[in-house]
Amino acid sequence: MSALPTVALITNDAIGAKMAGPGIRYWELAGALARRGFDVQLLVPPYVPPEGDPPTGQAFTVTAPRTAAELRALAAESDVLMTLGIVLAYYPFLATLGKPLVGDLYDPFLLAGLQRTTAEPLPRQLEANRHYLAALHTLLRAGDFFLCAAEKQRDYWLGMLSALGRLNPYTYAHDPTFRRLIDVLPFGMPAQPPVHTQAVLKGVHPGIGPDDKVLLWGGGLWNWFDAPTLIRALPLILGQRDDVKLFFMGTRRPNASVSRMDAVDEAVALSKSLGLHGTHIFFNDWVPYEQRQNYLLEADVGLSLHLDYVETRFAFRTRLLDYLWAGLPIVATAGDVLGEDLAAWGLATLAPPQDVEAVAAQVLAWLADDAARAAYRARAQEIAAGYRWDAVVEPLAAFCAAPRFAADRERALGHEEGWGGKVRLALQTGGPRELWRQLRAYLRWKRQR
Repeated sequence: MSALPTVALITNDAIGAKMAGPGIRYWELAGALARRGFDVQLLVPPYVPPEGDPPTGQAFTVTAPRTAAELRALAAESDVLMTLGIVLAYYPFLATLGKPLVGDLYDPFLLAGLQRTTAEPLPRQLEANRHYLAALHTLLRAGDFFLCAAEKQRDYWLGMLSALGRLNPYTYAHDPTFRRLIDVLPFGMPAQPPVHTQAVLKGVHPGIGPDDKVLLWGGGLWNWFDAPTLIRALPLILGQRDDVKLFFMGTRRPNASVSRMDAVDEAVALSKSLGLHGTHIFFNDWVPYEQRQNYLLEADVGLSLHLDYVETRFAFRTRLLDYLWAGLPIVATAGDVLGEDLAAWGLATLAPPQDVEAVAAQVLAWLADDAARAAYRARAQEIAAGYRWDAVVEPLAAFCAAPRFAADRERALGHEEGWGGKVRLALQTGGPRELWRQLRAYLRWKRQR
């Protein structure tokens, strides 16, 4: 039996042969914790549809409870819980099990939701926003420790935690930097370099020749991304060289409960209108997680373009790390945290939002400069070491090794409960004398008004 505390990671997305960002994150974090000796169970809540069998060989258990009661029983077996997104909104009992709770904030889904619902009628937009905000508040109030993907994100979350009263004398006395309340755990990548195991694109995929240059869009097509700018840039690129093909790795998210986004249909329609669909532009369903390296290693340039929205400012484009892992040169839109970092390290070129000509020029520059591509690969390996899952897991592993409740969780949030909460808080902190002092101060304030 492990001497370390047991840990339950409760994801909000599908775990299987095909996985999107949240599923990948929890799959890899479970493995990184297990390699450090923790007894880890990865739980998939009942509201998440199954997605086939997950990859094999892991040192942790994967369980998909069929009912909330089963989820509760499994979570109660662990010493530490970690979850994200709207899981607590579905299963609020997870915050009442007497277990230290880690809230994962790597995905600022409230901001993405604003763009995701813009095509909906206003009442539905407001309903979705209220739903996301309520779920977020539930997690921020209940958590004992929080993780986000970057320092810029941390500033955003510190503001929200402050507004909810979580930055208070209790948590300040515990750590005036609040690093013990919220720290950074970015997305990561495997420790081992990718290995090409089979041909999947060049000379294999219909329409892509063995000597073609492949532009790769890793991950999915979401409404806050900007595939149309890339598609419109392709005719400019083809005007300079006719051997370039564009491949989108994913259009159908593995989680069947997440509806297909308008961005997919818009991208397909635009490629057809330009006469490039099926000849120069190809849309894939979704690449199995254990096959992604084959696509990455056969590509020549990786792309990640997004629109100029507030979501971009706080986003952490996780699939950029796949490009880095594979030594793939990157063209991205300026604005997001990881893209800006990669550009500063000479590993990406950044185009202004929706600048078709700039995207075309940057792609052509990468394709034409073999020396730059060789230098890129050497630099990429150096930077990639800091993003390996076994390295980035450190803040979570440290918390799980010595789990604790937040200094304020049972005491400082009483002010959220009106007069009853204020009375209880006064009695807890100073007894009847403190209650009487606050009452007199309130009466003086009333008279002065």
